[in-house]
Formats: sequence, structure tokens, C-alpha cells
Amino acid sequence: MDRESLIRRMPEIAFAVLFGAGLVLGGGAALAGIPKFLDAALPGMGAQALAPDGFAHGVARFAVPQGFAASRYTPQVLYPVVRSPLPEWLSRAMVQMRSGPSPALTPPARPVIAICMDDLGEDLAGTDRAMMLPREVALSFLPYAENTHFLAEAAAKRGHLVLAHVPMQALGREDPGPMTLRTGMADDEIARRLDWSLARVPGLVGINNHEGSRFTAQAAGLAPVMATLRARRLFFFDSRTGPVSAVGAAARAAGVMTGSRDIFLDDDPGEAAVRAQLEMLAREAKRTGVAIAIGHPRDVTLRLLAAWLAKDHGVTLVPLDEAMRLKSGRETALAAR
Repeated sequence: MDRESLIRRMPEIAFAVLFGAGLVLGGGAALAGIPKFLDAALPGMGAQALAPDGFAHGVARFAVPQGFAASRYTPQVLYPVVRSPLPEWLSRAMVQMRSGPSPALTPPARPVIAICMDDLGEDLAGTDRAMMLPREVALSFLPYAENTHFLAEAAAKRGHLVLAHVPMQALGREDPGPMTLRTGMADDEIARRLDWSLARVPGLVGINNHEGSRFTAQAAGLAPVMATLRARRLFFFDSRTGPVSAVGAAARAAGVMTGSRDIFLDDDPGEAAVRAQLEMLAREAKRTGVAIAIGHPRDVTLRLLAAWLAKDHGVTLVPLDEAMRLKSGRETALAAR
């Protein structure tokens, strides 16, 4: 072997000598050193071997900037893709689906009620009065209202759960407003319109339907809605504006938290009718353990509701998401009988 060949083969000879020495002095130490040698010889492979959790899909690579020559020794910038933890309601729901209601879903000592005030954002005075209700009252804002952005932020700072009151197609000729979700639309158009609504309501934790008696009755249109909500970890509170709703089944199939309205407080805006609906809300909660009502920022509703909540009617006011979890647990228990 000539001198030049010997020089070219020096790394191979060095490796063979080191490997042989390692086997003589301690085979385990030699084998442990192989990854370090490979890391030095093949930096790309070594970096990939150090990917978090050992999963190749846990590593993302940046493309080499334009202007640099391609080379197998070009450094590759790596960063771990960290999955966000599941929200508490979704973790509980997954446990419940596998093993039945968890201890956290044990019914409370007293019946509970939840209230969602929607159609907020357009009426400044009414919205301001709704924000003065107890913080357990959820507030749902019309995405297209000019003042929704700052009002929703203010509501969230006061401790209220904030929802987007998303316009959806009704059975009649009513116009729910801009960016209405309609049956027969392409999935990507439904997703685009929903994204527009969500972006206009800061601090939201979920949505409910504004109108929507036609749209919420068909599972096909709800599929892209649920896919978006699942990706953003938002819930769908079903306003139940029509006789038939596919929201519950579509949400459960997609792994989205859901629950539905039991009482409309002010379909009839008369004072006597609103009082009667408030009493019905308490009766329904005592009958089933949990009941949820929807109201609107009308003078009569806001005045009577504030006075009614200040008294003890044998029920406990809880946040909307808690009532939805309790309803889900009750329905699961009834289905298992």
C-alpha cells in the first residue's frame, strides 16, 4: 500500500484500532461509543436520532436558504413540535367515554342552572347591563356587530365565559346576518365563514347558533364546523332554535364538547311570560338536576333576571361549561341504564 492510500484510509484504521481496543478493555463501552462516532461522522443522522421522544414526525426541518450550495454536510436546524395539552373538559369527556362518569361529575348537592345571554354587541346599553350580571352568566356576541371586539374583551376581563353567536341559516326567510353558514355550501366556505366569525370575538371559549334552525338540522354542514371547533378546542352550545338538531351527534362524533338549551326566557318578551319562564327554569333544574336557559338583552329580561338571581330559588347558578359537563354526564348515565 503506497503512502497516499495509507493516509486516505487512516480514519478506517483508527476506528478499527479503537474498536478492537474497546472490545479488549470492555465490549460495552465500545458499543456505547458507536452512536457518538456516527454523530461525528454523520451529523444529519445524529441530529435526527436525538429527536424528542424518538419520533421522526416530532422533528421539523427548515429549508436551506436560497443562495447556499447544496451539500450533504449542510447543517439542518431542528426544533421539537410540542403538542398542546388537552383542555380539561375534553380530557374529562374522553375519560368518561372510556370508563363512565368520573368522580368529578358527581351531581352537586343542589340542582344547578346556567344562563347564556346572546345577541350581544349591537345594543351597547343592553350589553353593558348583561355584563353586570353575575360572572357565571355566559355572554354570546354577534361577530358582525361593530362594537363586539372591545365588548367581548371587557366581558372576559369581568370573568364571564365569552361565546361567538354565529349566524346560521333559519328555516324561514330570516336573515341571520353577514357570513351566515348555509346548507349546501362547500366545506371550505363554511370553514372560511366560521373562521371570520371566530376571529371577531376575542377571548371566546365556544360558540352557539344565531338562528340556525335549518343549518343545525343537517349533519353534513356541521362536519366542517366541528372540525374547526375541535382544532381550536372550542365547544358548541346548541341554542335549539328548531324542532330537530344534529348538533349533539355531530359534536360527539368529532370529540367536541356540547350541550343544549332547555328554556328560552323571553321568546315572549312580556313581563309575566319572563317571570313564568324563570320559574320553569328552576323547576326543570329540580326535576333533572341541571337546566340551561338563554335570554336576550331586553330591558324586561335584564331587570327581572337580575332580581331573580339575587334570591334563593333552591338552585345554584354555575358557569355554562360546568352545566354542559353535568348534562353530558347525566345523559351518559341514563343511556347506560
